[in-house]
Amino acid sequence: MEFTEQFVQQLINGISLGSIYALIALGYTMVYGIIKLINFAHGDIYMVGAYIGFFAISVAHLSIVPALIVSMVVTGILGMLVEKLAYKPLRNAPRISILITAIGVSFFLEYVSMYFVTPQPRTFPNVMESTAYQLGAFVINGQQLLIFVITCILMVLLTYIVQYTKVGKAMRAVSFDTETAQLMGIDANRIISVTFGIGSALAAAGGVLVGVYYNSIDPLMGIMPGLKAFVAAVLGGIGSIPGAMAGGVILGVIEALVSGFISSTFRDAAAFGILILVLLFKPSGLFGKNTREKV
Repeated sequence: MEFTEQFVQQLINGISLGSIYALIALGYTMVYGIIKLINFAHGDIYMVGAYIGFFAISVAHLSIVPALIVSMVVTGILGMLVEKLAYKPLRNAPRISILITAIGVSFFLEYVSMYFVTPQPRTFPNVMESTAYQLGAFVINGQQLLIFVITCILMVLLTYIVQYTKVGKAMRAVSFDTETAQLMGIDANRIISVTFGIGSALAAAGGVLVGVYYNSIDPLMGIMPGLKAFVAAVLGGIGSIPGAMAGGVILGVIEALVSGFISSTFRDAAAFGILILVLLFKPSGLFGKNTREKV
């Protein structure tokens, strides 16, 4: 295969992987945009979503779309519950307290899940035939196409919710100035819970799609994708929804190119190398804005 053909093929693979990172990164960036919290338990919410999708398909015998919806709804409720029990009581606490709590919630979800589903990896059910579509010299398999289509639908739906619905307008108002939004009659606590729910539902979709793509899930599967999605959110500009989408796709493409042209061993190093470079040269990210804090 010529260099150009291999390059384009890796771009296709990277966009599929980056779409999943983007779904997870959206949860990070939405929560941070409203309450300035880096929710490090978000990767484990993604893991829970993958297991709910697994049981919906293997036990309830649902097809992929109903299983995806069930996973998103249940995981969205879980995200709202975590916010109510773990984060809401610390709303006015120092940032470090909330950060430590997020790490604690992460470990709690991992090891409670491990207790109930055992640590052994599980093979995700085959939800579609292994069809490959030939586009000239390039190949797109059915799983990649499914990931791309579902991700596009979810991103368009999220953009519509944020830009054109009352809840979305309230979310933007709360993220801009919580106190003023409350004075205007917006229930900030409800909007924060809804934001956690939407972010968790998107992470669950990413978890199910990863299960479909890699055919394997385990209770610790959320650690590395969660960290990489955080890198994607920082790369795009944490707090920016378009930035999270772009950051996820860019990160996925870079990983695919590093794997294809250098070595898969350096794939993870490339992701965290990007984080270091962004923090050094453009801390606000590609779509973020520089802000000044008053002392």
